[in-house]
Amino acid sequence: MKQSLPKNPVAVISGGLGDIGWATALELTKAGCGVSVGDVEASADLDEGIHYQQVDVSDEVSVKQWFTSVEKHFGEPASVIVANAGIVVLGSAMSASLADWQRTLGVNLTGAWLTARTGAQRLLDANMPGRIVFVGSWAAHAPHVKMAAYSAAKAGLRMLSKTMALELADQGILVNEIAPGFVDAGLSGEIFKEQPGLASSARAMVPNKQLIDVKEVAESIAYLCSSKRRNMTGSTLLLDGGLSARRRMD
Repeated sequence: MKQSLPKNPVAVISGGLGDIGWATALELTKAGCGVSVGDVEASADLDEGIHYQQVDVSDEVSVKQWFTSVEKHFGEPASVIVANAGIVVLGSAMSASLADWQRTLGVNLTGAWLTARTGAQRLLDANMPGRIVFVGSWAAHAPHVKMAAYSAAKAGLRMLSKTMALELADQGILVNEIAPGFVDAGLSGEIFKEQPGLASSARAMVPNKQLIDVKEVAESIAYLCSSKRRNMTGSTLLLDGGLSARRRMD
């Protein structure tokens, strides 16, 4: 197995039209990657020379079609895979509907698995190394009563990341997770817009009293994707301003 990434690797980013996904696309483009973003919109007018494909990450056929389109467009498999697509539906374990529960796990956990596994298999078939980054959350280890399905999905995602890291390490495919805290964009940003008071409450909870800028998340993802990270696999890069170091969340 060749251990070094291509000089200008191809990167795919699920949920690429969202705040974190798009910031990551720009960051990886700046780093020299050819980038494809996948999302649920039928089409996207992207001005940055970035490839786009409509994809439902919870559907294996759709995911495989995306990776085939990427290979056809760039002439090689994607060696950088960012499983970022995610949704959040507020609801406790007792109040969540079955449909909301299944959809949340379908996108956040099953979708991430399908994206990572499909990409990894293409790399194995081509005898190429790669980088896989799961966009997780500090909610994987800090219970969120009002986001039971989301928290469960992110906890599962963390174990998936570690399991795939062990499975693929000897093939030169390194797998890691980034776990942001309160990001002032993306899914958190949507909740903050719906309930403005929560942003102030969230900021007050964070030891450094800051919400996370989406560019910092993108830069951290690019760090994990770098060819310079030759020995980092099965790790979680925690980006939460110290939230996880607190013993209490009130």
